[in-house]
Amino acid sequence: MNVLGIHIGHDSSAALIIDGKIFADVAEERFRRIKHYAGLPIQSIKYCLESADITINKIDVIAISGKNLSRYHKFLLNLDEESDTTVKFHGSPKIAQFITGEAFIKPPFYIKGFYPDWSKTTLINVEHHLAHAASAYYTSGIAEKQLIVTIDGAGDHFSTCIWRGEENAITPLEKNPTTGSLGWFYSNVTEALGWCHGDGEGKTMGLAPYGSTSKTRGVMDGFYPIYESGKLVKPYDFGRAFMWNEDGSLQWHFDDAYKIKKLVDQFGPENIAAEAQRILEEQVFQIVFPWMEKENTQNLSCAGGVFLNVKLNQRIRESGKVRKHHIYPNAGDAGLAAGAALYAYFLKNPGADIPIYDNPYLGPEYGDQEILAILQSRNLKYRKTGNVVDFVAGELASGKIVAWFQGRMESGPRALGNRSILMSPLKAENKDILNSRVKFREPFRPFCPSILYEKKDDYLENAGDELFMITSFNCIPSKRLAIPAVVHADFTLRPQLVKKECNPKFWELIHAFGNLTGEYVLLNSSMNIMGEPIVNHPREAIRCFFDSGIDLLVMNDFILEK
Repeated sequence: MNVLGIHIGHDSSAALIIDGKIFADVAEERFRRIKHYAGLPIQSIKYCLESADITINKIDVIAISGKNLSRYHKFLLNLDEESDTTVKFHGSPKIAQFITGEAFIKPPFYIKGFYPDWSKTTLINVEHHLAHAASAYYTSGIAEKQLIVTIDGAGDHFSTCIWRGEENAITPLEKNPTTGSLGWFYSNVTEALGWCHGDGEGKTMGLAPYGSTSKTRGVMDGFYPIYESGKLVKPYDFGRAFMWNEDGSLQWHFDDAYKIKKLVDQFGPENIAAEAQRILEEQVFQIVFPWMEKENTQNLSCAGGVFLNVKLNQRIRESGKVRKHHIYPNAGDAGLAAGAALYAYFLKNPGADIPIYDNPYLGPEYGDQEILAILQSRNLKYRKTGNVVDFVAGELASGKIVAWFQGRMESGPRALGNRSILMSPLKAENKDILNSRVKFREPFRPFCPSILYEKKDDYLENAGDELFMITSFNCIPSKRLAIPAVVHADFTLRPQLVKKECNPKFWELIHAFGNLTGEYVLLNSSMNIMGEPIVNHPREAIRCFFDSGIDLLVMNDFILEK
């Protein structure tokens, strides 16, 4: 069974599910080169179909994230304006070149290959938070009963939803409107700190450990909703929501940002960030733990943009109240396409086994001949070596910055060894070098370690199987000075544990580096500069290489040096 998931909106994306497993998953930003691209995911759909060597007429179900069909969905799939926009649609609608109000005229170059045969293909709408819930539940590998929690800014007029996952079915337990949005609160603080709502929240989280709440505790009371014992007891009216499309990416604003900015000026940005992080953790605890107790389960799966907050995830894990904790790595809106498709598959196949998500390498890849043609057409000097792993490990050990471009691109917001910028973690100054010479971003921003799975207990306190940089851990005290470039101000690490069976070449590189240095860890950052999507194509890798302070670019076994 083939299911195509489509998400149009913030982080537009497409995903292909084949027989219950994610076969392809990619955000449109990687093709359009506009971060958080919100337009039609045409290139993503095209890639999903081509990766499986199928046409649109081989798709059994098309799953749309969101409870309604928008005019953009209808345009993309050649549906007429009277098509059902409730829960499910199945039938043979008449074909029309339409859309009332502002007419859409399909140009000759429009890809007609996306027009399904509706006599054979089913169309299903999957509510925003239900798609998030499905992305978490149907990738957890947890067969027994579990609590599912989805928290973000807003989607289909909800912000925080609680679900029961049991016997392959998802049952809603509690759904809170936008007046319960902890995501909007945290984003308002992010905007007050000078960063974009819907993009810069990771910066707020990264800044928080530099601050203290000793003088800020309570100063933001009245700016956020309050939960107690699993219930929204004090909703918060966020006022007017402003949204506009800026060069293909959606931007948001709430007037609370102006008021919070005054607190930033009074108490300092790091202290306000710390208080926002404290509030977020406190309020999420009031949601998660009471509901786990009510449902009598210690199994928890999570999705939604708020669960990209790795410090929050660490605090939940360390509470001792969770036995099995799964966070879908592509937790933000880019994961909605996969979530909608997974929901549609299990709706049709309720007896199927729930797989464990262990393969994030679901995007495009490029072979040697294609890379060679690109290098030659640009008249670039390159070379190949008999053992690229040993060569690159030696260069990293000597302090070089290496762009590492291999295999299929990662799904989700983290580079996990296939579109990565790598550096030795052994010197503290390497963090500053990479931030200033390559990423061109704020100096406080931390970097993540990629660690051999077999060595996790050497570096992580109470180590877990964290394969996707979605949860932070305390660093073993004896290693804080050994790998200082990847240890954050609060002595935490946000690791990727690398299993040999998941990414053999990257595992071998870390292993070779460890044999040279004694530390089986590499500093791993996404291959991009600040404000740009992660690199997808070799052309973009070349541009990133020459437009930054990277020393070597390694694409498959081809090596470019400065």
